[in-house]
Amino acid sequence: MTSIRRPDAFPVPLSRAVLVLVLLLPPILAGCGDRDGAQGRPASAVRAYDVNPVARDRVADGGVLRWGLNEYPSNWNLNHVDGNLATVKKVVDALMPSPFRSDAKGQISPDTDYLTRARVTSAGSRQVVTLTLDPRARWSDGTPITWEDYRAQWQAMSGRDGEYRVASTTGYQDIEKVTRGEDDHQVVVTFAKPFGDWQSLFTPLYPRTTNATPGAFNGAWLNRIPVTAGPFRFVSFDPTAKTVTLARDDRWWGDRAKLDRIIYRSLESDALVGAFSNGELDTFDIAPSAPDYARAKATPGAIVRQAAGPDFRHITMNGESALLSDVRVRRAVAMGIDRQAIAQSDLQGLDWPIVLLNNHFFMNTQEGYRDNAGEIGRYDPARAARELDAAGWRLEGRTRRKDGRELTLRFVLPSGLQLTKSEAELVQDMLARIGVGVTLQSVPTDDYFTRYIIPGNYDITAFAYAGTPFPVSSAYGQYADAVRRADGTRQWNANLGRIGSPRIDAAMNRATADLDDAEAVADTNAADRLIWQAVNVVTLYQRPQNVAVKDTLANFGARGFHNLRYQDIGYLR
Repeated sequence: MTSIRRPDAFPVPLSRAVLVLVLLLPPILAGCGDRDGAQGRPASAVRAYDVNPVARDRVADGGVLRWGLNEYPSNWNLNHVDGNLATVKKVVDALMPSPFRSDAKGQISPDTDYLTRARVTSAGSRQVVTLTLDPRARWSDGTPITWEDYRAQWQAMSGRDGEYRVASTTGYQDIEKVTRGEDDHQVVVTFAKPFGDWQSLFTPLYPRTTNATPGAFNGAWLNRIPVTAGPFRFVSFDPTAKTVTLARDDRWWGDRAKLDRIIYRSLESDALVGAFSNGELDTFDIAPSAPDYARAKATPGAIVRQAAGPDFRHITMNGESALLSDVRVRRAVAMGIDRQAIAQSDLQGLDWPIVLLNNHFFMNTQEGYRDNAGEIGRYDPARAARELDAAGWRLEGRTRRKDGRELTLRFVLPSGLQLTKSEAELVQDMLARIGVGVTLQSVPTDDYFTRYIIPGNYDITAFAYAGTPFPVSSAYGQYADAVRRADGTRQWNANLGRIGSPRIDAAMNRATADLDDAEAVADTNAADRLIWQAVNVVTLYQRPQNVAVKDTLANFGARGFHNLRYQDIGYLR
């Protein structure tokens, strides 16, 4: 699957998860261009995960987890471009199947509640993967989970029918066929070309009815969760209170869920910490906000759990904006933004190293990380001004003009999120120094992605991506070139910057096809250099996972690469 979005904001030819172990190496963090020296917690103290792991027999039976969210989604198909959100994933992970899971080190293994065995049965001219399913697994309507569900998802996600508004086709587009094995509970996946991250596919899995037609894929999960297959079941939506309620599914064939219910409640980002401190919520994800971090830590009976994961904050420019379609202008904007100052503002007081991230695939704490930003990543307002002059944008008064048009960018941001507002104000001040105007447009959080960012109704914005243990395949969609639809229009899917090229696609395809670890790292960094040159996503920093929780909550918190087992979450006895 592709990286998910969050406003504040994944032996040959086995998966290359080994490449992305959370190796907490101080030399890497110390060598990433930190102008003033890393501040906050030393890199060696950053945790791979912090979830208070407790054996199931020490977790009480029963209880309710009240979980705060910062948006109220409408599309609950995580594979759909509109549903590809961190908030959707937090709910869907309790409800839907995933054949594989990741541990805290990014090592992948079958989720034995769904998959009893996974093996590569051929590595010759065709890569063939055989998945043996748990025959007990079934959808909440009683239908068994079979090979047909896997075939239907491949067909929907392959990109062969542009009417399916998929978040990403990565990996699925490399499959030649999905067929029945020895029985209905064995899936045989034959690849047309090698795909090293094959364990990233079918996560999450949706039923064949969802993937049968574009209409069902695009619309069946709008304000609905029609079927599930997890330790919890869907109970209800309350659009007025903006809550989603789940309950333990007693028909679940795996370990019985410890919690009775999970109630997700959506609030504006600046209201979450108040609700937590007042005892109205049991947990929420703290954005990089020092005041919220301090207030949550000071709440009696609470703790903030922190970890490093594949999440990063960034500034994205819209390449289809009339003002930013020229790469020279995008280069100038990138060089006119002091990323170190933004990182300092965002991260100060969060007990986190203040270090710039100069790679789109690997985090600072990951093996394989290289600084590929080059001159685009250096704050150089004088060079930025020369780039704008060369592009024909001449300074007239305080703002540049060309052909009678003013160079003023519209920075769209979600309401109620002070982090983005602060970033936007800093960018506004920085770009004013090179003659680029910036106007701030605050929009409702629930509309931010679906009505503004995904349709390309913005010039510049900032949010976060939350990745997976698969560096290229999880991020492929956000840098992939547009595909042509039957009517001749271009469809960008998860590439919200709307900037891509065949060269970038080819480089990413080489990286995902590599079955040799060293070659995969080299090709991944080659793709990263091309993305920097195109100036799409301008990375800021590895986002700390700060999760405020009641201190009696077990098996839950800042997960890093670790996949939570929702059936194990609960309160200490």
